[in-house]
Amino acid sequence: MPGVHHTVRTQVPRSAVFAYVDDPNTVPQWMFGVTAFDPVGDRSRGLGAEYDAVMKVGPKSLSARLEVAVWTENEELVLSSVAGFDVTTRWRFTDGDDGYTVVDVDFDYNLPGGLAGRALGALIEPVVGQAVRQTEQALRDALEQPIRT
Repeated sequence: MPGVHHTVRTQVPRSAVFAYVDDPNTVPQWMFGVTAFDPVGDRSRGLGAEYDAVMKVGPKSLSARLEVAVWTENEELVLSSVAGFDVTTRWRFTDGDDGYTVVDVDFDYNLPGGLAGRALGALIEPVVGQAVRQTEQALRDALEQPIRT
């Protein structure tokens, strides 16, 4: 399963970082390429919550139904696809020794076989690094912006 690992460090308290990442309403604001992240059913957060997500990669839109497979408040959040594009994202939140919050992110995905998989891989692979950097910057900007009155 191809994937990307990235670490984000921020001075924002861990509980605030977790709450922001865990809020489905904020995801399209900071997650690169995500154009929709809509709760399905009555649960919008926590273990078992599901979301219909759409991510635009170049000219292609990838859809997936994601389920929260692991949810430990302020510590870990894992979303795995149950339909559509095969993806798993794992977010681990820890306190750094220097007072920073450390967020380790793993983004793993499977591509279909054959020509369709190779074509999709040709679209996805070149933008993965850029997507991670832009997602980190958007997340950092949203979390670290000064409070405006």
